[in-house]
Amino acid sequence: MFAFDNFTVTVILSAVSFLAGFIDSIAGGGGLLLLPSLLIAGIPPQVALGTMKFASSIGTGTALVNFILKKKVVWKIAASGIAFSLLGSFIGTKTILIFNNETVGRIIIFLLPLAMLITLIPQKERAAENEPSRFDLTVKIPFICLLIGFYDGFFGPGTGSFLIIAFYIFIGLGLVQSSATAKVFNLASNLGALVIFILAGKVIYMLGIPLAVANILGNYLGSTLAVKKGAKTVKFFLLLSLSILMISLIWKYTVK
Repeated sequence: MFAFDNFTVTVILSAVSFLAGFIDSIAGGGGLLLLPSLLIAGIPPQVALGTMKFASSIGTGTALVNFILKKKVVWKIAASGIAFSLLGSFIGTKTILIFNNETVGRIIIFLLPLAMLITLIPQKERAAENEPSRFDLTVKIPFICLLIGFYDGFFGPGTGSFLIIAFYIFIGLGLVQSSATAKVFNLASNLGALVIFILAGKVIYMLGIPLAVANILGNYLGSTLAVKKGAKTVKFFLLLSLSILMISLIWKYTVK
């Protein structure tokens, strides 16, 4: 089991976790900030993923509760896709554990630019919210949740952004509702992945607990801001998630 007891680095990572939770609650992509930070701190890739899942699962749950209280979650969509999100996450996590740490590190470096490209998908304003059709509920949503759930279990960063974009483009939800509803699936896939990482001994609890506390605070403040400010705020933070990704890549490739 990998041990970690550096107080100063824990404080810095907790600050990063707060910012990641804040961004993640609004637009997704918080993992694009937190995961590279954990890797830079010298934590092995599988352990970094497991510890990030521990913190982000608790933080995402906080944002979801806040969105539920504000009545922004579309429960029809949540009910039709939740099982597929869990299944996809389980399969994805089982797949990533097949590889050794060096291979996982290379996979992460390869997937980050793909996450950047997908996050660049342009968005347009919608005049009104659309009611999901029967085809949406029985085919499109299960497929979206299975595919993105697998990605979340296999890799993770950017999952929330991809869910928001998918619900916005392919289902027709507004951005705030997309962000709120995405949290249901994001939490489900996070929990599915977390169980596997815990069983595999890939979570550092001494680090994960302070990261989780910071993530909770960030998620609460971010989800509150999204409800108050609306779609423009979500769009802004989608762009910010992209910027964080670009900074992470520059740091990873140029700082040795």
